[in-house]
Amino acid sequence: MRILIVTAGSRGDVAPFTGLGRRLQDAGHQVAVAAHPLLATLVSGCGLAHRPLPGDPQELILAWSRAASRAEARALTRAYVDGLADGVVAAVEAGCDLVLTAAGPAPLSRTAGDAFGVPVIGTYLVPAFATRQFPLPGAPGVEDLGPEGNLAAGHTVATRAEGLFADAVTRLRTRLGLPSGAPSATGDIRPVLHGFSPAVVPRPADWPSQVEVAGYWWPALPDGWRPAPELVDFLEAGPPPVYIGFGSMAPGQGERLSELVAAAVGRARVRAVVQAGWAGLSGGGDDVLSVGDVPHDWLFPRTAAVVHHAGAGTTAAGLRAGVPALPVPVMYDQPFWASRLHRLGVAPSVLPFEVLTAEVLGDAITACVTEPAHRRRAAELARSIAAEDGAAAVLAHIGASPVR
Repeated sequence: MRILIVTAGSRGDVAPFTGLGRRLQDAGHQVAVAAHPLLATLVSGCGLAHRPLPGDPQELILAWSRAASRAEARALTRAYVDGLADGVVAAVEAGCDLVLTAAGPAPLSRTAGDAFGVPVIGTYLVPAFATRQFPLPGAPGVEDLGPEGNLAAGHTVATRAEGLFADAVTRLRTRLGLPSGAPSATGDIRPVLHGFSPAVVPRPADWPSQVEVAGYWWPALPDGWRPAPELVDFLEAGPPPVYIGFGSMAPGQGERLSELVAAAVGRARVRAVVQAGWAGLSGGGDDVLSVGDVPHDWLFPRTAAVVHHAGAGTTAAGLRAGVPALPVPVMYDQPFWASRLHRLGVAPSVLPFEVLTAEVLGDAITACVTEPAHRRRAAELARSIAAEDGAAAVLAHIGASPVR
């Protein structure tokens, strides 16, 4: 089949689908990934076709941080969503027999699928259905609110997500000649597979029967990739370093964060590999190496611990590597994954980004690398995750001829 994967956002929202796409391609399917132009090289470098979705998430995050009012931020979001809607329709119209969609653009993907008669399967990286077992990512706070409180918070998150795309969906349905009154993003249940491990988030018993937890989809290694010689030399020159990176978070805060990280590393007396990310982190000296994009599945097993923003993909890579974590969440699903890491015993604590200081970070790094229990628990989870095959579940659904 011609399979189109639709995903929007930063690198962490796209990378897992490169691995899933490669598995589908190896099984004989033709695969294209619809993603922002910013990630085109990532997609094509993994041997997959790229179809562009308008918008630049890095510019959007910067614009949000500079918005003078909530009204201005909403206008920025509305323009981004409208462009995304047009891009999803164009990507589907370009030809496909099946759409796999990430959670964010799912309402747009389903609308386009309805218009062109293409089946749609949800392939979500975060929990997206309300449950009594935990509040959904995006709910205020991460504490357990009790069964009914968790369920209510989950419905609130789902309603808010639906509202974000409602105007764009209405416009698309009118433009594409579809009946008005589109169903909600989660009420219109079709097969949905979640790309995370049941050892990390077990499938809630009260989820709809067509909603599953498949296991992780691991990013593909770009064709011909080799680590930079200076990185290899640094890793071999001393004990395993701590990885520090904030992914797509905190653009424009590079200078402040670089100084904070340098002070924290000195306080903890560790070596560190600092990944620039969108913040533009930098570092230097005998004990700190600054790097650009490096595949986490190659780097993380060579580290003593990983300090990160707790995005879904980075969280997964750290768990796969079997190393302790120190989550520094910023927004959306990150507090959820950060809390999960702590509850699983992999992380000594959660450090919210807004209260981060060199002293707090340095002390937390020390606790992370010196407490053996965190490494033991991380190794246990890594062994469990290694026995799973999340992509196989997607292949099984495709082989079963999914129903729209």
